[in-house]
Amino acid sequence: MYRGLARKGWARQGSHAHSVRCRTPAACGKMSWHPQYRSSKFRHVYGKPASKEKCYDCVPITHNVHDNNFCAVNPYFIAVVTECAGGGAFLVIPIQQTGKLDPHYPKICGHKGNVLDIKWNPFNDFVIASCSEDATVKIWDIPRHFLTKNITNPKKELLGHVRRVGLIEWHPTANNILFSSGYDYKIMIWNLDSKEAVISNPVKILDAHKDVVLSMSFNTDGSLLATACRDRKIRLIDPRAGTVLQEANYKSHRVNKVLFLGNMKKLFSTGTSRWNNRQIALWDQNDLSVPLLEEDLDGSSGLLFPFYDSDTHMLYVVGKGDGNIRYYEISPEKPYLNYLMEYRSHLPQKGIGMMPKRGLEVSTCEIFRFYKLIPTKNMIEPISMIVPRRSESYQEDIYPLTTGDKPALTAQEWLNGINKGPLLVSLRPGYGAVNSLPQFLEPEPLMKTTDLSQPQGQGGRMPLEDVQKPSGAEDSRKQPEMQEKLLKNEQMWLSNGFDISERPPPKTENELLQMFYQQQEEIRRLREMVNQRDVQIKQMKLELRNLCTNTGRY
Repeated sequence: MYRGLARKGWARQGSHAHSVRCRTPAACGKMSWHPQYRSSKFRHVYGKPASKEKCYDCVPITHNVHDNNFCAVNPYFIAVVTECAGGGAFLVIPIQQTGKLDPHYPKICGHKGNVLDIKWNPFNDFVIASCSEDATVKIWDIPRHFLTKNITNPKKELLGHVRRVGLIEWHPTANNILFSSGYDYKIMIWNLDSKEAVISNPVKILDAHKDVVLSMSFNTDGSLLATACRDRKIRLIDPRAGTVLQEANYKSHRVNKVLFLGNMKKLFSTGTSRWNNRQIALWDQNDLSVPLLEEDLDGSSGLLFPFYDSDTHMLYVVGKGDGNIRYYEISPEKPYLNYLMEYRSHLPQKGIGMMPKRGLEVSTCEIFRFYKLIPTKNMIEPISMIVPRRSESYQEDIYPLTTGDKPALTAQEWLNGINKGPLLVSLRPGYGAVNSLPQFLEPEPLMKTTDLSQPQGQGGRMPLEDVQKPSGAEDSRKQPEMQEKLLKNEQMWLSNGFDISERPPPKTENELLQMFYQQQEEIRRLREMVNQRDVQIKQMKLELRNLCTNTGRY
């Protein structure tokens, strides 16, 4: 009887058919046959693929076998590496321009070899970097209007590698700092603030690897760099000093991709076991000698790409060559990795792009969005990860302050040794107050991001000293400015980060229908904004009544 219960409990706990092996006494602890109930607001997150008309069709996706995502996304554009005769090219498609792509759609085609990686500048949605087999890295300016002709001349060209460049990464908090990694085993740091169009001298060369670097990842403030190398080692590097702080040489885990897990002081890696099973591992940042845990997933041969959302502490593992997306919740205490669910599809993905948090649809409780490259159908399919909620109002608990689009440092400040966390913004529609991450543990800066229409005092009333300080004249001066700022933010929200006047005109009946549906969505959002404005008016009336009451009383 007990054995049967144990089997049931174990089957329930390991329902995703993974085998977990703890590698440290602290991680193993005492094994319990009966799984403990764990409360989580993300237990029921599900993946929702976009409808056919909201996919990107007839996109000639590259057939290159290089192990990269081949796709980069921001709230304005989706960029994808494409097949191109006589060199390398990639497409930049407005995010709103779904449906069939014109076969003669303009390309970015200035490379002489295949494009291996593309990354949008996190602080400028109209600048993208690309690297290629021609050993160059190029920086491109994308016009705010849709492309009308091929772009062949880059804004900047970075010449330093002697072999093909396979990876590029922008610094997460410093403006115009780019890292590139090539098959010459070197990582180069570039300062793009230089006025020169051709930059041949990187500000720093990291020469700590004896083989090809397969993956690069920064911690939250960009002061540390983690790399996965083909020599099967994970290295933790101080990028400005160029020194290796930690090195993992664990034989039974052959690493392919490595990822910093936000501020948790942990690293996550994907790779293969000595039996060639696909495997994931979790590491303590301060001790890379032995992983905290290992987990075999399956016997497939495709790479696993990890993505981490530090706002929700959710980790997504995307399999290349299959249609699966597994997702977990990370906790600071053991068992560290809590399996949630798996999104499955019969359509295999060659690569995948990720929308930044500021481009999500908060009205549908969307917490993550992937863009899946399906070369068998020449299609890009958006997949939204959604928290099921009945309420249609803004869900504060699943949208904490998140990384915005403003840099915390200049390139020179970071090179001089200054560290700062990213500037944070609120995803609440119409609001975008910014705070710095080093201050996020203190309550005072967070109070500054309070809704402009909320009274600032306790119990919904304004404190007397705050009421008496500003004069009526000052209030009347500030009110139009506040309303103008609010209206500007709401207009940005309405178009989801895309200027309505900049949308390409419809060419086909399908595009015309899409424009119609988008206008219907704009009308729906406008109604929501009007309702929100009515609520704000009522709150301002309440504040005014409180002000009159307090003034009359004292």
